[in-house]
Amino acid sequence: MAIPQNILQNVITYQKAELAWMLNSFVAIHKSNKKFENFNSRTANLGDTVSFDLAPRFINYNGLVTTNQPSQQRTQTLACSQATNISSGYSDQQFIFNVEEYLDRFGESAAKTIGTAVESDILANITSSVAINNPQDPNFGQLNYNSGPYRFYGDGRTAINSFGQLAQIVANFNDYGAAMAMPMAILPLADIPAIVNSGLNQFALNRNNELAIEWQLGRFSQTDWYTSNLLPIHIAGNVGQNKTTGDNILTVVSTNDPTGANITQITFSGATDNDDDAIFYSDMFEFIDGVANQPNLRFLTFIGNRVSQQPVQFRSTAQAGATNGGQVTVNIYPPLCAVAGQNQNINNNIAAGMKVQVMDSHRAGVLHSGNQFYLAMPQLPDVSPFESVRTMDPDSGCSIRHYWGSQLGQNVRQYTRDCIWGSTLVPENSMRILFPL
Repeated sequence: MAIPQNILQNVITYQKAELAWMLNSFVAIHKSNKKFENFNSRTANLGDTVSFDLAPRFINYNGLVTTNQPSQQRTQTLACSQATNISSGYSDQQFIFNVEEYLDRFGESAAKTIGTAVESDILANITSSVAINNPQDPNFGQLNYNSGPYRFYGDGRTAINSFGQLAQIVANFNDYGAAMAMPMAILPLADIPAIVNSGLNQFALNRNNELAIEWQLGRFSQTDWYTSNLLPIHIAGNVGQNKTTGDNILTVVSTNDPTGANITQITFSGATDNDDDAIFYSDMFEFIDGVANQPNLRFLTFIGNRVSQQPVQFRSTAQAGATNGGQVTVNIYPPLCAVAGQNQNINNNIAAGMKVQVMDSHRAGVLHSGNQFYLAMPQLPDVSPFESVRTMDPDSGCSIRHYWGSQLGQNVRQYTRDCIWGSTLVPENSMRILFPL
C-alpha cells in the first residue's frame, strides 16, 4: 500500500502546482467571479445551468403621490457546458526510464494547454462567441448571444495607443453607469508598448514579484488594467469590412416595432445587392450623429434613465444577408426601447432615414465592472476503481481532475487530466474595446 500512497501524494503535489501555474498565467481564470464554483451541489439546483439575479430597474416619479410600478426580476444563466481533456499513455519501460521523473514537467505543459483552452473560451464571451464544445450536450455548437458587451469603444480601424484613449474608454463606460464598483480592463498584450510609450512613466506598474503574475499591468483612471495574448478576434461581415469611406454605413428603413417599445430587429438599406455575408454574428453598430432631419440618438443612463452622452450602440445576434435591393434585416441586442418606463434605454424612437456605422474586424479587449465576469469549474467525480485526484484551489475555485490506470495485460499506463467549466459576462456591465487587426 505504501507505493500507491506515495504516487497519490506526489500527484496531489503536482496538481496543486499545476493549478497555481494556471492562476498565475491566465488573467480571466484568476480574476473571474467564482460565486458559482460548485453550484451543482446546491440543494435548489438541478442540471448543469444556474440562474442568477441582475440588478432590478426602476424609474422615479415627481411629487409625493405614488404610482406603483412592477418589480421585474431580471436573470442571467450560467451553463457549465464546456469540457476538455489531455490524456497520455506510456509503456512500463517508458514510465520507469523516462516518465516518472518528469511528471511535474509534463504536468506543467498539460496545465498550460488546458489553461489556454479555458482562458480562450472565457475571453470569447467578449465577442459573444462562446459555443458549447461538449459533443454530448444537445446544444453542441450553439452560441449564447446573451453574454458579452453591446457597448464598445473604437472602430476596428483607428489605433488605440494612448492614455487619453484609455481615459476616454473609462469615461464612456461610467457615463452609461451600470455597475460602478471594481472596474477592470484586459487589453491585447502586443498593443501595450505603444500605450506605455505614450505616457512614459505615467503608468505606475504594480507587479507582484513574489507570484510573478505575468498579466498584471497597473492602475490608471480608477481602473485596474491587465493584458492577455488570448483575446478573441472578431471578423466582421462585408459591410463592416468595406474600406471605402462611407461604404460601412447603412440607412434605417424600418423596425419590427414602430411604437418603439421593444425593437429587436432593424431593416437597413445600403448593403451590396445579394450579399449573403453582409452582416456577421456579433458585428457592432453605432448610430451616427448629424443626419439631416433626424435627432441624435443617445443611450439613457442605466440607473435613473437620464439622457447620457453616449451614442446608441448594439450588436447583431445572427448572420444576415442582403436582398437584391441591398436591404438587410438585422437581429439586434439589446432590445431598444424609446417608450417611457423601466425598460426605456434610448431618448428617441428609431425612424427611417437614421444611419448606423458598422465596425470593422478587430481584436477585442474588454472593460467590465461589478465582478460580473462569472466562471464555474465544478469538481468532477472520481473514476473508481482507478486512482484519481480532484483538486480545487480554495481561493479561486479552479478545479482539474487527474486520474490514471493501467490497461490490464497491454503494458499501457494512461494519465488523464480534464475539467469542465462554464462562463458568462453580464452585457450591461461590460464594454468591448476594438483594436485594429
